[in-house]
Amino acid sequence: MKILHILKTLPEESVKKIIDEHKKDHDVDVVSLTDCKDYSTIVHLIENADKVMTW
Repeated sequence: MKILHILKTLPEESVKKIIDEHKKDHDVDVVSLTDCKDYSTIVHLIENADKVMTW
């Protein structure tokens, strides 16, 4: 499963742990909205993900 995590702010420790757990069994991408302003890239990542989680 391909999972995309979209971060609106710096992640809390619990969020980091969830992302690390997902990385063990899944293909995981993480994008930070504070760093990435290329919205076409973000849309592309969303379209290709099986699951999208926002934090």
